Amino acid sequence: MYCNDPLPPVDRRITEIRHLNLPCQFKAPSSKKAWEERARQLREHIWISMGLWPKPTKSPLHIEITNKIERENYSIENVRFQSLPGFYVTGNLYRPTDKTKLHPAILNPHGHWENGRLNHETVGSIPARCINFARQGYIAFAWSMAGYNDSTQLAHRTFGDNQKLLWGLSLMGLQLWNSIRSVDFIMSLPDVDTKRIACTGASGGGTQTFMLTAIDDRVIAAAPVNMISGHMQGGCICENGPNLRINTNNMEIAALIAPRPLLLVSATGDWTVNTPNFEYPAIKSVYSLYGAENHLAEVQFDAEHNYNATSREAVYAWFGRWVLGKGKDYQFVDKPIQTEETESMLAIKPGFKPKNWVNETQLTADWITRAQKTLQEIKPIDKPTLHKYRQILSIGFQSIIGLSNTTEDKLIVTPQGTQHTELGTVSSLCIGRKNTGSLIPVTEFKTRAKSRGAVLVIHPNGVNNLIQDDKRNPGALIKNLLMENQFVMAPDLFLTGLSEDELNVEHDYYSTYNRTITANRVQDILTAVARLRNSSSFSSVSLIGIGKAGPWCLLACGLCSHIIRAVIDIDQFDTLSDLEYTKKLFIPGLRQLGGLAGAVALATPIELYLHNTKTTIEAENLGETYRVTNMGHRFKTQHAPLDKGQIIRWIIEGASE
Repeated sequence: MYCNDPLPPVDRRITEIRHLNLPCQFKAPSSKKAWEERARQLREHIWISMGLWPKPTKSPLHIEITNKIERENYSIENVRFQSLPGFYVTGNLYRPTDKTKLHPAILNPHGHWENGRLNHETVGSIPARCINFARQGYIAFAWSMAGYNDSTQLAHRTFGDNQKLLWGLSLMGLQLWNSIRSVDFIMSLPDVDTKRIACTGASGGGTQTFMLTAIDDRVIAAAPVNMISGHMQGGCICENGPNLRINTNNMEIAALIAPRPLLLVSATGDWTVNTPNFEYPAIKSVYSLYGAENHLAEVQFDAEHNYNATSREAVYAWFGRWVLGKGKDYQFVDKPIQTEETESMLAIKPGFKPKNWVNETQLTADWITRAQKTLQEIKPIDKPTLHKYRQILSIGFQSIIGLSNTTEDKLIVTPQGTQHTELGTVSSLCIGRKNTGSLIPVTEFKTRAKSRGAVLVIHPNGVNNLIQDDKRNPGALIKNLLMENQFVMAPDLFLTGLSEDELNVEHDYYSTYNRTITANRVQDILTAVARLRNSSSFSSVSLIGIGKAGPWCLLACGLCSHIIRAVIDIDQFDTLSDLEYTKKLFIPGLRQLGGLAGAVALATPIELYLHNTKTTIEAENLGETYRVTNMGHRFKTQHAPLDKGQIIRWIIEGASE
């Protein structure tokens, strides 16, 4: 558990802010088994960070074909369907005229071209790509990103705020869901060979390509163009979902496609300039675990950022080999196309919105309502359903908070000094995690007598608010715990007490690459529990959360089986207020997973006493999971704050009283 490495001189979470242009590395695990376990966890993390956990129920698509254009050897149909009720995906379906057989299908997300899915320039043309796919015998589908062409329900560059993020609602998550539903749409077509579906797109469309393929194995081959980089992860809000790239990057996410065929197309004139010598070998290390190196290839062209004819022809050859089954020598020359009038290609004409069309406000309200309904549907009613509920929620909470429980993320401890007092000893030390670079000042109080238990005390302003006199002697709460022969630890959590510092959160998409302040504080509580368990003979820990630190502690209770008893000041936190969560307890996805009520459910069956609660319906029902599982005696709550005597009695006697 312990590591002999030195702690960093300062907390790296403050000094090393990750961002989209920070160079990163990826190296595959040494075994296929280790990679597949990592891949499972990472796929879950993607679903969760995209706001799609618990996985949404798929509503009917209600597919509509609004127009059809017939050409010599292909047709173009204008398509719209609803990925969510009232939220429309609009696109064009390009079909070969041959109706005698099933056709493979290619999904074509478009990226940030000025004219979206209808962009037709030398540097990049979606119609040319799709028509030439149709000429080869594919059915090709191109659909608009939110805010492009006739997809005008949301503004592309500005959609999103912290309230939406609390509920897991982001533009990137919506677009990934649109991609998944586009696969559903393609698979519903009677002339599609559902076992031969591939995906390709450039730039932002490249991001959509590898994100979709990473989590949806119905896509059997992919070709992200001019996107996957070790030093630029994507420059738009639609590529930077909350929590997504914490402890990962686009190279590792793209490697989730393995061992399915993957072609990396890069250019010397953009951020993929290093692909042949950097990103490609990194991803290849995963394919090597499967003995499938021939399923991965790269090609680079001396060009600017593009999806031009040369790049398209490389993709045609790749898909011809792996999707059409034409062999490795297959070639197809990109042929000129006849473009169509823009208006004739729109599935929703200006001024003719469908009746159930939702705007941003309505979409947000509907999303929150669905999230609440999902939580209600999986709400436990007995011990078996509690077990299932905990399984689903614990995966989500671990992802959004970042539980450090791997053997690689070892605990580092550096003693700072010990002083003797009339009650025993006071020791100062710093603890942290090797991988996170955390640095947590900690004070430990030990009596001369043998300790009967271990108690972790969390104050929102650090240990200095728990000691007195010359800052050597414990204050009243700790003193009374010591008189009960308890071993006491008081840490200064992230940006509190001795750890108080300035944090620069001005980087674009900060929460995509870095844990929020609240998440780091919860992590620090769990690190402190690990220190307590490893520094004494105690297999379990009691926890006291004071003031606004109480909600942090409640989140920690649901993530640590070694906390057996807790008394927590809820600090009048309004559990029904998004604004309250945003200001005091911000973690993207937290409300979608049930917020503090979800944390209580995960904490079941530890002995839990919540006090200083706000008078709300949810506060009254926070302990419902205890009651329905016949463990109500282990849970107490009251609106008034507890005094020190009541706190200590619960810690010492717990539910036995």
